[in-house]
Amino acid sequence: MTTIGICHYKIGDTDGVSLEMEKWKVALEGLGHTVHLCGGDLGKAEGFLIEELYHHREDVERIARNTFYRLRDYKNEVELEETIFALSKPIERALRAFVNEKGIELLVPNNIWSLGANLPAAVAFARAVRQLKISAVAHHHDFYWEAFRGMAPTSCRTAGRIAQEYLPPNDPRITHVVINSFAQRELLERKGITATVIPNVFDFIGPCWKIDDYNRGFRESIGVSENDILVLQATRIVERKGIELAIDLVVELNKPSYLERLRKAGLYDGRRFTEDDRIVLVLAGYSEDPTQDYLKRLERKAEKAGIEIRIITDSVRSQRGEIDGRCIYSLWDCYVFADLVTYPSLYEGWGNQFLEAIRAKLPVVLFEYPVYRADIKQKGFDVISLGSNVKGRDDLGLVLIDEGAVRNAAQRATEILTDLSTRKVMVEHNFSLGKEFYSLENLGNRLKKLLTYPLGKRKPTA
Repeated sequence: MTTIGICHYKIGDTDGVSLEMEKWKVALEGLGHTVHLCGGDLGKAEGFLIEELYHHREDVERIARNTFYRLRDYKNEVELEETIFALSKPIERALRAFVNEKGIELLVPNNIWSLGANLPAAVAFARAVRQLKISAVAHHHDFYWEAFRGMAPTSCRTAGRIAQEYLPPNDPRITHVVINSFAQRELLERKGITATVIPNVFDFIGPCWKIDDYNRGFRESIGVSENDILVLQATRIVERKGIELAIDLVVELNKPSYLERLRKAGLYDGRRFTEDDRIVLVLAGYSEDPTQDYLKRLERKAEKAGIEIRIITDSVRSQRGEIDGRCIYSLWDCYVFADLVTYPSLYEGWGNQFLEAIRAKLPVVLFEYPVYRADIKQKGFDVISLGSNVKGRDDLGLVLIDEGAVRNAAQRATEILTDLSTRKVMVEHNFSLGKEFYSLENLGNRLKKLLTYPLGKRKPTA
């Protein structure tokens, strides 16, 4: 069996990469391997800390800006290159210490060789692999060249050269894994690198999330009453998540015809829905934008439309706990009390929150983002669709889709919110498909196949 080091800019958070790393850890340990985590920010997780690996350090963000946007904080490209390689040295030293201390035989860097958020780290990991003659599985969740990021290493020739060499490196000791077929094709076309597609997964066998003594007061603590309809947006608050479309759905559901139907029929679980009850959109994720610009625009849109919105970032972490005597809930607690999940992302590398909702046996309102259409839809999931076409942006710069798509989604959502039989057929069907195609057991089988052959020699394709 192998001792494996899984590494990322940060670990132990609720972002998709952190969550997926934990699943790989569980799956690999289930195969008998020993796994250690390593990150620049450990959150609440146990792991090996390399502070320079964190991608939101001021010096690291400065390098990224000058590499992918405009060279302005350094005298010239020589100084940029010197800075990159100077910062790579402490990362490489610490990485060597991690390998030696834990007896690491295989490194699994996550996004370090693809996203470019910490270019010195990409250099450090590539050099460590070469010099230590250690194998690696490069797990690429996101690439810097993805269109919505607006990133290109064109600030100077040096930027392009370093990105070409290290994002990702083409080294016989490195086996590459991507999470969707788009990335697989793009990596082959851009770099001549063949990659295996391993999609995101979830634990479909473990105990179901449920109401217990700890989370019983969740709704009350966030200002949502027992009979209110809780619409959960569990993603991070970033623009590509299309959260404005969740607002559009709630606006539509608040129209008299839908409210009348909800009040007349009552809710799927026997709760009454009266004139005093509300439809509340709850945002459980966090925003990494210090300006909070996107969040502010969402709040203005919701306020203008007169809908109830709750932003509960300060009450949700990857694990339960307590801060200043205040109860902190896990992301899973949020699903326990949700009636409907919105997942209106415009772009996803795969889609963790989609699987989370399926696992929680909740109906999902989904904008059919490209990877969903290409890699997931064919499996036959039953979702409440918002379509797949963006028609423009409003005066706040927020995405607009066809009103008919929103109306159709609201009609289907109302049916699912009021009819237990229809709802149960939908969520059980989706759960069954999720368990078949995207379970931890499925991941374990894929990783077993990946690690069966000598790493760095076999170039798997699927």
